[in-house]
Amino acid sequence: MWKVLLARLRQKHRTIGYPRRAPVLPERFRGLPAIDDGKIADARAAIEACPANALAQDPGGRLRLDMGRCIFCGECERACPGGGIAFGREYRLCARTREDLVITAEGRRRADALGAEARRLFGRSLKLRQVSAGGCNACEADTNVLTTVVFDLGRFGVQFVASPRHADGLLVTGPVTRNMESALRATYEAVPAPKIVIAAGACAISGGLFADHDEVRRGAGDILPVDVFIPGCPPHPMTILDGVLRALGRIE
Repeated sequence: MWKVLLARLRQKHRTIGYPRRAPVLPERFRGLPAIDDGKIADARAAIEACPANALAQDPGGRLRLDMGRCIFCGECERACPGGGIAFGREYRLCARTREDLVITAEGRRRADALGAEARRLFGRSLKLRQVSAGGCNACEADTNVLTTVVFDLGRFGVQFVASPRHADGLLVTGPVTRNMESALRATYEAVPAPKIVIAAGACAISGGLFADHDEVRRGAGDILPVDVFIPGCPPHPMTILDGVLRALGRIE
């Protein structure tokens, strides 16, 4: 026992101070992209460089970036050496609607919390069933790490449960393959109402890189009503944590 206590003293406090203190993000982290149409010499080059078809031009010639499809690879940034597209350090990326994930040079709309009734029911205690609907395990890994001592998701009253019948909602990852579609529907139906659905990662939001494949649906929103969208490929654990807490009205 003394050895255990001594080891604990040496380890010190491991849980991050978020949300009281800003998180420390890795040097290579890519966050919210910013667009400056005036600095883009060749918009077509940026559009063609994107492997996820996340970029397009509106009728007025303005560049639009769909974070729901973006895999944050940085190819578009490299195709705009003048700084027309730049990925920043902003990790707070979630949105309440699919449309709010599409950004332009004007920026984007910050996500609102769920409605008052949902916050009353789930604000202090939220149980989620995580469903990997054909994912590559990257989003799943960054979701699972939230339960470690570093992030300690449970201190916010949020927990992952093994059965959908014990859950208040689903956190879906993966593009929803045809083989997983019926399983996802069954899991959703097994969650008692009222319930919420969170789509985490580009695949779960839009199908990601697999969106046009015959064996893949275009994300969870293609078959379920999604309440919170958390973009990324995969989304950083802080991005996922922020999205969940912001939806619950725990942070602003």
